[in-house]
Formats: sequence, C-alpha cells, structure tokens
Amino acid sequence: MSPPTTTTTGEKRAAPEETTAASASKRRETQPTSDQKTTMASGLPKTLPATNFRVRVRDESIGGDNPFKWVTVTSDDYFKGKRVVLFSLPGAFTPTCSTYQLPNFEKNYDEFKKLGIDEIYCMSVNDSFVMNKWAQSQDLKHVKVIPDGNVEFSKAMGLNVQKDNHGFGQRSWRYAVVAKDMVVEQTFIEPGKCENGSLDSDPYGASSPENILKYLKGEDFDAGDPCKLR
Repeated sequence: MSPPTTTTTGEKRAAPEETTAASASKRRETQPTSDQKTTMASGLPKTLPATNFRVRVRDESIGGDNPFKWVTVTSDDYFKGKRVVLFSLPGAFTPTCSTYQLPNFEKNYDEFKKLGIDEIYCMSVNDSFVMNKWAQSQDLKHVKVIPDGNVEFSKAMGLNVQKDNHGFGQRSWRYAVVAKDMVVEQTFIEPGKCENGSLDSDPYGASSPENILKYLKGEDFDAGDPCKLR
C-alpha cells in the first residue's frame, strides 16, 4: 500500500483533520564523496525497525464532517525502496520543532530532492490526531508526518527517553537519519541523550536540515553524538 501522508494540498479546510496520499517518485541519488567521513552512532540498528503505526487517513466514502478512518501503516510502507530523511523530535507543537526544525525541512524540500532524497518524514511520540493537526497548522505540502504513539519505533531505535518532569511521559530523543531502502546510511544524533533532563536539555543542531544538507553535498557536517546509545 502507499503510505498515507499528511499535507493540506487540495484538501478542504473545513474538516478537523487533513491528510492525503501520495507516492514518491524516484530521483537522482547523490552519495557521499569518497573522502567524506561517515560516522555511525554506536548501537543504532543498521536497518530501520519494522514496526506498525496507527494512522488516521481521509476516506471520502465515509461522508459527513469527519471522513477519516484508522489504518495500520508499516515501516516498509513508509521507507522501503526509497532514500529518505527521517527526523524525530520530542513533541508536536513544541517551540524548537515548530519554529525551526519542521518548517525548515519543508522550506528546503526541493533542495533535498535535488540531492537524491525521495521523501522527508517527521516522527514524534504523538497520536495521529495531534500529528495531523500539527501538519495542518504548519501548512505542510511536502514533509510527511508519522505518529509513533506507542513509542514502538523509538524504542526499537534505542532513542526513547523519559520526560516525566515536563509532563510528557516517554518521548523520542531528537535525531535524524538518512536511510536508503531501510538501511541506515548516516545518523545525526543530538548530543547529551538523558532521562528527565532540564528544560535546556534539548540540543538542536546535528539534526537540523541545514546540517543534513551539508552531508548530502559532501561537505563537513556534524554527526552529533556517535556513541551514547545502547
């Protein structure tokens, strides 16, 4: 099946949720230069974990004011056969994520495509209702959101953290990966992964779109923390 995507292109704003489906087109791939150092995070899975995601998708046949249904989408549906950027963050609607990271990935989408990236995915430990509404509020047309509501993917990546002191419960540490056909090509793990860190314990730099573009262009880049994981 084609993975559901969350955008507002061509959708009616009257509905409380907005999502559409789109298939990725293959693009020219740009590989790291021979002298570029690829730094992998210690303990990270070599392939993206095989998990299921519960997602709300639009189905006009339902009718009414809220024509959405639940579907199960797999990791394969999202990532298999593509070269992707996946970035994961602590929470939808949070300041850094909403002000810088998500909108700048959206803004730089065309440049990522030119450099051989088929899709850009944003993941958070939130339910599909929240992720769909966040995508709508950001007016996303390119970046696609994935709800890791049960923390299954984040746990399998070894990048789940407790944020009880913020009232968040269990969330994802901020990170990004470039993966080709499910195989992790490069990691960008923000340093200082910790449990129940302070309000300042949310570094942002390695997983920024600007830094990942440097990697794709064969320039010097920041891989972040290479050895803090299981």
